[in-house]
Amino acid sequence: MNKKLIALVLAAVMVVACFALAACGGKTTDPTDTPSADSDLAYIKDKGTLVIGITDFAPMDFQKEGSEEWVGFDADLAKKFAESLGVKAEFQLIEWDYKTTELDGKTIDCVWNGMTLTEEVKAAMDCSKAYLNNQQIVIVPADKAADYQTAEACKDLQFAVENGSAGEEVATELGFKITEVENQASALQEVAAGTCDAAIIDSLMAGAMVGEGTSYANLTYTVGLNNEEYGVGFRKGSDVVEVFNAFLDAAIADGTVDAIAETYDVQAALIK
Repeated sequence: MNKKLIALVLAAVMVVACFALAACGGKTTDPTDTPSADSDLAYIKDKGTLVIGITDFAPMDFQKEGSEEWVGFDADLAKKFAESLGVKAEFQLIEWDYKTTELDGKTIDCVWNGMTLTEEVKAAMDCSKAYLNNQQIVIVPADKAADYQTAEACKDLQFAVENGSAGEEVATELGFKITEVENQASALQEVAAGTCDAAIIDSLMAGAMVGEGTSYANLTYTVGLNNEEYGVGFRKGSDVVEVFNAFLDAAIADGTVDAIAETYDVQAALIK
């Protein structure tokens, strides 16, 4: 084979090799590529909805009497966030104990319901920065409140707690006897009906649901069992977390968060 022919063959081989490399690997390593198919943000924008996993939990997510619209501090803020993404907010009632399963299975896009940032939650989801302070507190009949002003005094009570909640976690840590129920509203119903001695619920819910002028005027809250913070949970590896944190900073700066908090009387619990 003469030198000219050899050169032509080598040139052809190099061209084929270049095409092969471009087809196999070039595109996936380019940092300037548009968001890939596994982008959570792209997924949400493409379907046009942000599906928010909630329970019925005033003042965070609830429906006013005679209305099917979800309102509350979390609900109103979620609508604003969805609007900023150019999508519609949809609210999906979930069983709290299965929130991670719902999230990973993509039946919901986030968990946004006065969710305590426990170590278990942070291990299962990618979470936003904290935005509200909270406590788990003891609820008892008002006429028995004087007897239950410390955790030690409550040790022999039967507590109603929400499945998979921070309240259940605290009760278990303290060695309390518990009855697991579907949600915190059900826990209050157990105490009101006398089927449980007490309940453990979020202090923000207690402020809206318990005491004079509420649906549970015969109940009251006594001892706080811990201090905790609320955040929003997204799927592991989600690129929506960073977008939400930027939205939250802007909403705090422009007064949006304050205005919503004042509507539901939770402004004292805000983290800024």
